[in-house]
Amino acid sequence: MANLKEVRNRITSVSSTQQITKAMKMVSAAKLKRATNAILQLRPYANKLRDILADVSASVEGSNSPFTVDREPNKVLIVVVSSNRGLAGAFNANAIKMTNNLIANKYAEQHAKGNLSIIAIGKKGYDFFSKRNFDVIANHSDLFSDLNFGSVSVVTEFIMEQFKEGNFDRVEVVYNQFKNAAVQELTAEQILPLLPPAEGNTQHTHKAKIEAEVDYIIEPSKEKIIEELIPKAIKIQLYKAVLDSNASEHGARMTAMDKATENAGDLLKSLKLSYNQARQAAITTELTEIVSGAAALSNG
Repeated sequence: MANLKEVRNRITSVSSTQQITKAMKMVSAAKLKRATNAILQLRPYANKLRDILADVSASVEGSNSPFTVDREPNKVLIVVVSSNRGLAGAFNANAIKMTNNLIANKYAEQHAKGNLSIIAIGKKGYDFFSKRNFDVIANHSDLFSDLNFGSVSVVTEFIMEQFKEGNFDRVEVVYNQFKNAAVQELTAEQILPLLPPAEGNTQHTHKAKIEAEVDYIIEPSKEKIIEELIPKAIKIQLYKAVLDSNASEHGARMTAMDKATENAGDLLKSLKLSYNQARQAAITTELTEIVSGAAALSNG
């Protein structure tokens, strides 16, 4: 009977957990829809802004912007975008692992000299790196409570100012790029100094050169347009990374909760089978005891 009670308690516990995971899956699905709409709406704008910057800068010799100055990366800043909550599979662990690999493989010398700093966007990333004595100069976990371009721009403006003053020579952001609900692609992007818009894309470079030959009428000047576009492009780049990560988080959590619900169902089947077997064994034992008792009475 003790075994029956134990299995019955486990069935109740697993059933309760399954209800929670179902609810969390539905909540994540609703949040995923909103987050997906946000990133899908931003991407065309970000791509068009990059194209305009490429087209205009292709016909301008060099740039006087302080945000395109390529210095020796003696002092490095890494922006790690994670989440504030867990239960999202390997979502946070992967972002942290990629950051560690980036430091070990690319910026080990800077880290050894104490010239590597981290800005955490998300509580999980902040907790990990702050507990391991990394130089975490800021924590922006509150961004996800009201995620918008203005709040992320405040972070970007601080980073741009630090780069402009020479406190950092290179800034990279590590985040999960959203592909679909089940797939997130780990990405490390350099946001400062701003890379040439068409770097690594020969097709786009050729297109930009062709379009740059067109005699555009630009007011007040191409140089002024580039001066205005570069800070906006940097802000959009970080905002897109945060939106990508936000959508990826909800997709990862929805997938994890769906799998947890499915596993709970399999476990319930196994427990119910065990319960029925134990119950049958208990009934058989009781019947045997009754028959034996009756036999003993009749013989007596």
